[in-house]
Order: sequence, then C-alpha cells, then structure tokens
Amino acid sequence: MTLPVLVLAGSRDGENDVLAKLGQVSHKALLPVGGQPMLARVLDTIARTPGLGPVTISIENPDCIRDLAGDATILRSAPSPSESVAEAIVRIGTPCLVTTADHALLRPEWIQEFLAKAQGCDLAAGMALRATVERDVPGTKRTYIHLSDMSFSGCNLFLINTPKGRNVIELWKRLQQNRKRPLRMALTLGIGTLLRAVTRTLDSTALYRRIRTLTGANVRLVTLSDGRAAVDVDKPSDLTLAEKIQAQTTP
Repeated sequence: MTLPVLVLAGSRDGENDVLAKLGQVSHKALLPVGGQPMLARVLDTIARTPGLGPVTISIENPDCIRDLAGDATILRSAPSPSESVAEAIVRIGTPCLVTTADHALLRPEWIQEFLAKAQGCDLAAGMALRATVERDVPGTKRTYIHLSDMSFSGCNLFLINTPKGRNVIELWKRLQQNRKRPLRMALTLGIGTLLRAVTRTLDSTALYRRIRTLTGANVRLVTLSDGRAAVDVDKPSDLTLAEKIQAQTTP
C-alpha cells in the first residue's frame, strides 16, 4: 500500500504574486530555490520518500505546470486552500498526505517522522515548537500560534487519516469563509474557546476536545524535531532564508 499525496500549489494572485514577479516566473510554484522550481523540489522529495504516491497537484492554472508534473494528476484549485483540499479529497479519498508547493526545503526524513507520529487519529498537523525553530533557524521571523502549553509554527504537513478527518476540513472551510466576520467565527468555535485563545489560556487538550465536539474527529498536533521544517516560502525574506539553508545543506 502506498499513501496518496496532495500538493497544494494554488496562488490567489497567480502571475501577480510578489514572489512570482521577483522570480520572473508565471506562478509562485515555479519560483526557483537553489536553481530548481519549488514545486519540482517538493515532487522530488515525495518521489524519494518510500511509500508515497500517487500524487495529485491542485493549482488554478494546470497548464503552467504540465512540464513539471510528470505522472501526477492535476486538479484545478478552488478559491481557497480549504475548498481545494475538500474537493480533492472527494476524488483521492483517505488516508491522504497533504503538503504545499512552497515547502521548498521539504525532506524525506521530515515526512517519515511526521507519518510515524501521526497514526491513531483522524487528522494530524505537523508543527515545530518555537524553541526548536529558534534553535535551528536563529533570527528567523515566523508566524507562531500560542496556546497555554506551547507556541508553535506550522510545517505544512497534514495527514487526513480517515473519513472523519474531512469534517475538520469542513470546519476549516467555515472558519475561512468567515475570517472577516469575527462574530460568526466566535459562534462557530464557541465564544468561550475564542476568548481562551485570545487570552492564551487555551491548551492543546482543550483545543482537541473542542474540535472533537464540533466535528466528531480526533485531531493531533505532531511535533517535528527539525525547526527547518517550519520554513516555507511566503515572502521575499523567506526566499533568501530558504536559499541560504539550501546552500548549507547541499553536499
């Protein structure tokens, strides 16, 4: 048995994306890191990781990546990442590993560690603790989520392990649709949960419990041991950092 993989390569801005313009490419996924398009780097890592495949790529303009996609299936992405995942999972099924095209430094050992720790739940999300990121990537500026028992940055690795995991994606869709309507988000999550999150008194156990109440799914945050796994390429400074790390790790 092999594990299907979904790579999210969509960009809301397409060729107008800041990074696409910086790299003089038609799409952010084609931005070179270490002389190789980010999407190609991710696909190469997936190919070198035992037990993965087939691969599906979600992007708003399939024609721009056909030369890179190889045997991968290409789907036209939806307006948001959550909708793109929801639509793709209907076709791919579960279990399914999800990652992103801008995870330019992705390594097989990170995927293997994540999958080994992600068993036994309906949906798992990879993350690196703040202390780990600051140890391995000193000076980096990343976005952290603060709970009362941990601060962490996402690693763009998700395992939708069972059909119940799709319920979490539907919750994500509702939250994303209401991201500019704080009251509706509060009503969806529960005002108590939202207040605890804002005041940093919400811990991971309470978060898991609330998501299970809302979706029926057991979720888990999976801690990765290498802080570099939290580095994706979202802005020009990320590109500079990724190039630096890539140069340091290339034999």
